[in-house]
Amino acid sequence: MKSPQQSFVNPSACVFSSLKKTGLIFTALLLFSSRISFGQSAWSEKMAASVMASHPDSLAYSEEGKKAHWDYEQGLMLKALERVFLRTGDAKYYRYIVKDIDSFVDEKGNIRTYKAEDYNTDNITGGRAFLFLYNETRKEKYKLAADLLRKQLETQPRTKEGGFWHKKRYPYQMWLDGLYMAEPFYAEYSKMFNDQKAFDDIANQFIWMEKNARDPKTGLLYHGWDESRQQRWADPKTGVSPNFWDRSIGWYAMALVDVLDYFPENHPKRPELVAIFQRLMPAVVRFQDPKEGCWYQVMDKLNGKGNYLEASGSAMFVYSLAKGVRTGLLNKSYMAYAEKGFKGMLKNFIETDAKGFIHLNKAVSVSGLGGEPYRDGSYEYYLKEPIRKDDFKGTGPFIMASIEMEIAKEQSVGKGKTVGLDYYFNNEYRVTKNGEKERFHYIWEDRLDSGYWTWGNIFQDYGAKLASVPQAPTAANLAKLDVYIIVDPDTPKETAKPNYIQPEHVKTISNWVKDGGTLVLFANDSSNVELTHFNTLAKAFGIEFTYKNRNMVKNNVYEQGKFIIPEHHPIFGNTKKVFIKELATLSVKQPARAVLSEGGDDVMAVTKYGKGTVFVLGDPWIYNEYLNGKRLPTDFENFNAAKDLSKWLLSNARKKTGK
Repeated sequence: MKSPQQSFVNPSACVFSSLKKTGLIFTALLLFSSRISFGQSAWSEKMAASVMASHPDSLAYSEEGKKAHWDYEQGLMLKALERVFLRTGDAKYYRYIVKDIDSFVDEKGNIRTYKAEDYNTDNITGGRAFLFLYNETRKEKYKLAADLLRKQLETQPRTKEGGFWHKKRYPYQMWLDGLYMAEPFYAEYSKMFNDQKAFDDIANQFIWMEKNARDPKTGLLYHGWDESRQQRWADPKTGVSPNFWDRSIGWYAMALVDVLDYFPENHPKRPELVAIFQRLMPAVVRFQDPKEGCWYQVMDKLNGKGNYLEASGSAMFVYSLAKGVRTGLLNKSYMAYAEKGFKGMLKNFIETDAKGFIHLNKAVSVSGLGGEPYRDGSYEYYLKEPIRKDDFKGTGPFIMASIEMEIAKEQSVGKGKTVGLDYYFNNEYRVTKNGEKERFHYIWEDRLDSGYWTWGNIFQDYGAKLASVPQAPTAANLAKLDVYIIVDPDTPKETAKPNYIQPEHVKTISNWVKDGGTLVLFANDSSNVELTHFNTLAKAFGIEFTYKNRNMVKNNVYEQGKFIIPEHHPIFGNTKKVFIKELATLSVKQPARAVLSEGGDDVMAVTKYGKGTVFVLGDPWIYNEYLNGKRLPTDFENFNAAKDLSKWLLSNARKKTGK
């Protein structure tokens, strides 16, 4: 698989003057549509920096330098850092996760300090990091470690209904905490490895928990439920614990909103999970402090003596509310509660030290039921547990809540728009080690280096929906799209029977663009792309891929692939330097105009065609390998460039008259 490549400098004056000559109205939008700063002062990155500064080696070691045990707090924080990595493309987060996990997992998938015989659902949470790293690397040890945790769930002790005991040493008990500890991993694993039968079990865990622990008066869920009614904390009739602990309800809410990411859309029990979430969140906002916007340690006692605003539960609720709105589970009016909660967190919990690092205050260290010394679940008990600064159970959800708030600010860019990626002209398959045939190469689903999974995430963060287009373009299927991307049409060496672009395709696509569509054409170096037919389409817009290749990077001499973005660039306003490797140069005729040139070669071009817009580059460019930061030196800004381009494409997309 080829990668991106070398230097493109075009003085900004030349760019602007060439655009001015076209006399196009769209110049103003071209010049100013990408003025946004990515992550310069994001709260998520600030908190991640603070955590990594206080644990410079990894989370596998405490601040005192002692080796940590495998536990859920680590798993929660690694998930938060994963979200920051995917949001920024900064590989320092990825490397931190790898270093941490590799300190626990050997090549056979054994997990240091993990004991399956404890049957502790807390130990399942970190498995999400195994799934993430397996997706990123396909290293077998990560799958083996995930398999080990999945095997625990096979024999986890259960209630008579089938609910997981929270821990073996807490027999017959389901706690709200346990739903977050086990179910998101269980759901993600089941989706990855196509275990459809597991989703019934996953849904039932939530259904049974709500049935047994929900208070009909407040709509809140009690912290725990004892099927045996033997615990001193358990109501002898209902089995529920006495109070509503904010973080336990936060765990349950986060578990629901995360599990639904993986739950099949057509599963008969999905509507039940959605209904549970939609019953719970109105109760949550009912007990939000009206002045400060945060939530109390004991949720329903806003004026209770000694009760206090608690950070971890507040962060979990902000995350669940904001994500619920983003994913369509909640009405958009709920975003006001998330915004109020986030502002309240910044006011009440966040402080900045002399070095500029931020810290989260007022997170309760732990609250449980039973055990030794005995925890009776009383109001007084919840208030006497110690409060900590920078507790992972607070900083992790704070990072995830921050990311949701950051995404929310960008959603309007692509709201109601669909980005379609061609799977017809680019139609490659490979055989897995299991002998199965799978589609790959420049597709949304491919998470390895060869895919567009990361670019798809960027579009989704902007509020757009993704679509694949496995059929030849027609007026009907293009009418569903606002942006249509064609990448690297196949040659016979890539696909036995390539689908070549034909005159009828050129006509159909041209009419769609003329009617307001935004088209992206990405080629490749001339030896790795079918240019003859592809050029019949490009020429319709005054642009042609040449057979001259440039930026032929040797080994890892990445500077051979650099392009310096001119200041005030019309598209890449937040990007200074990018890497593009082994690309075909362009021949451009008016009214099309080059927007990036270097050394006499036109590299990128755009044109206005009817009501629509076309962007052309002779390389696939922003696939995972060159967005995730794992190889490129840190001064290359391909991830920022992908955000710039995505925002520009969505901003240019116009509702077409045929839609």
